[in-house]
Amino acid sequence: MIASNIFRWIGSLFTDLLFLPFDWLRLTVANADLGWWISNAVNWFFLLVLLVLFAYWMRESRRFAKEGTEDRA
Repeated sequence: MIASNIFRWIGSLFTDLLFLPFDWLRLTVANADLGWWISNAVNWFFLLVLLVLFAYWMRESRRFAKEGTEDRA
């Protein structure tokens, strides 16, 4: 019973709370002129975060390669 309630709570969390911004976008932006840009703003945000993290990772990788400490065991 407890596991079933946990999965129901997780499902309720996503459908009732976390997806509300996407429902709002789907209902209000569908008729707007800037609909594509507004509805994909979340995707652009995540892409920007990904690119920043990738640049940080590559910079740190280069720093460790210069120091010669990247493969020490």
